Formats: sequence, C-alpha cells, structure tokens
Amino acid sequence: MSYPQGSVNRRTLLLAAAAGGGVLTAGPASAHARPAPHRPAHARPGPDRPAHAGPIRPERPAVRSVGCFEVLALRDAAGPFFLPYDEAFSGASSNDWAAARRIDPAAFGPDRTWQLDFRCYAIRRPGDRYTLVDTGVGPQGSPASAWAPVPGVLPQLLAGNGIDVRRVDTVVLTHLHEDHAGWAVTAQGVPMFPNARYVMQQRELDALEADGSEMIGYVVRPLREAGRLHPVDGTVVLSGDTVGAGPRTPAGRHGDRIRVVPTPGHTPGHQSVLVEGGRHDQVVVTGDVLVHAVQIADPDVGYRYEADQHLARLTRRNLLDSARRERAVLATAHLNRPFVELR
Repeated sequence: MSYPQGSVNRRTLLLAAAAGGGVLTAGPASAHARPAPHRPAHARPGPDRPAHAGPIRPERPAVRSVGCFEVLALRDAAGPFFLPYDEAFSGASSNDWAAARRIDPAAFGPDRTWQLDFRCYAIRRPGDRYTLVDTGVGPQGSPASAWAPVPGVLPQLLAGNGIDVRRVDTVVLTHLHEDHAGWAVTAQGVPMFPNARYVMQQRELDALEADGSEMIGYVVRPLREAGRLHPVDGTVVLSGDTVGAGPRTPAGRHGDRIRVVPTPGHTPGHQSVLVEGGRHDQVVVTGDVLVHAVQIADPDVGYRYEADQHLARLTRRNLLDSARRERAVLATAHLNRPFVELR
C-alpha cells in the first residue's frame, strides 16, 4: 500500500510533539527521515468519525508477580475506535456481546462505540533489567497518527516508574502494526532503547518486505542499521531456563523464564510472550491474538483487520484453551483492564 507524500517531514512532526511533552529527545533529523504517513497500513477512520481522543494522563500501572518477575501494564493511550464495535467484529451473538460487557464493561461507549486502551508491558527481571513488550502508538506524527489517539505517554510512564531506557535490554514487538511499534525509535530515527535487542519473528519481517509496508522504513531499517534487530524463528526462550538447564539460572528459580511463541493470524508473524514462574504461574502477553472481550466470550468471533481470520480463530482458541489449562492470566493490549483471569 502506497502513501501520498506530504511536505511535512518526520522530524517536524515529532518535534512538534516534543513541545507538548510527547517525546524524550529532539535533535538533528536522521539521514533517513521521510515524509510522515497520512493513513495507517491496516485501518482507516471514516470522515465522520474522529480517531483522536487526545493525550491521556498516565495511570498507575497494574502489576503482576510471576516467579522472579514483575509484569507492569503501561497504558500508552486510550480512546474510541473509528468503527462501531458491531462493525469491527463479525459472528458475535447477543449472548457473546452480553458476556463481553461483563468482562470489559468500559469497552462499550455511547452509540455503539468501542473504547479501547493501547497498552505495553514492562517485565522487571532480577538485577533491575527489563523486557518491554510492544511500544505503543508513539508520538504525534508516528505511523499510527492517522487513526490512533496520539501522542502516547509511554516515555513518561517509564520514567515515572524508575525504568531507565538504557536498562531495557530486550524489546519484543508482537507484530509490526503501527499502534504496537510507535515508540520503537526516537525523533532522530534511532532506537529508543539503545541497549536492547528488538525481537521480531522472521516471518513478520518477510511479510512486511513483501507488502512494501511503511513500517520497514519507520522501524525495521533503523533497527537493522543500528545492529539492534533480532529476528527469531518460532518459539525462543529470551530469559531464564532453557531446555536441559540446571536447577537454578541467573534469572531466578528453576522454571522461571520468558518465552516468545508464534501466534499467527492477526498478522503472518504475530507472536505472544509467556512469562512463567513454574506450573500454574503464568502471564500471557497476548498482543492482538484478541483485541476485544467478545473474542474471549467466543474465540470464533472475527476481527475485521485480521490478515487471516481462519488462522486467527485457530490461534485464539489454542491460546485460550492453553491459558485455561495452565490457569494463566492474560495481559491484553486493548481491553480496558490489563489483566484477565479466565474462568
């Protein structure tokens, strides 16, 4: 999908956001600065549906302990989607919608509006090191600006919780939709987290290259040139125990680990993150395997912007079935409650 070229470049838009407190740094434009996009890759608001709700006040993050880890929910932004919920989702019954209202009542706004959060997760590891899952909508002028409520507040949330960006050594991008990678790079087009490896599935990168996605220029190329891009293929242990590990690892107790697992469907190379503290002590950072509570009520309910709805349904069923077996807690990207315990 191509984008019209505008006269306002990326640096101008990002520095304008900085004046309003939207970014951490400002400085010379990158050699790779390019005109800002005017519409997103996978969604577009209608002309009579404003997409922007304006900046939000940082909220106190919810925290879950899992073994030796702490999982902090960080809400980068919040606002209404540009489609009514019953147009964004298909196949839901009246009972499904009723169940969804019980799970996430704040998702249901006036006139059938879908109210959603845009959330990232910081996983605190022993030694005050961090794994960050997704980077939100980003500043004004980011690729999500055409439809999402920018600017986000992730930089303020990190600073307010004592998280130095230099102590984030792993950033997992569940997928490369623009509302999940907005703060991956700075106004200068360099990695926001200078000491981090940015973990993505190779299949996601291949699909983006094949489609000519704008996210290649905005995120992938800067990370690759900085030597920070870390493609993986399949399930990978990022921290903690590996197969055949001894009784104790530097991450903490035996059985404590962080893994990425492929969860395709929403995008070809979508991945989720499992934070494990042993059996029946698990948080699943879902990404966009599910984007609304109605898909917990019935995992067969399809979302309009899934790349492969059939595969997305299979993935969602498998993830929810596994989470119930393991008594796992879901850490969601877009529900108005960050942590969901399944019954």
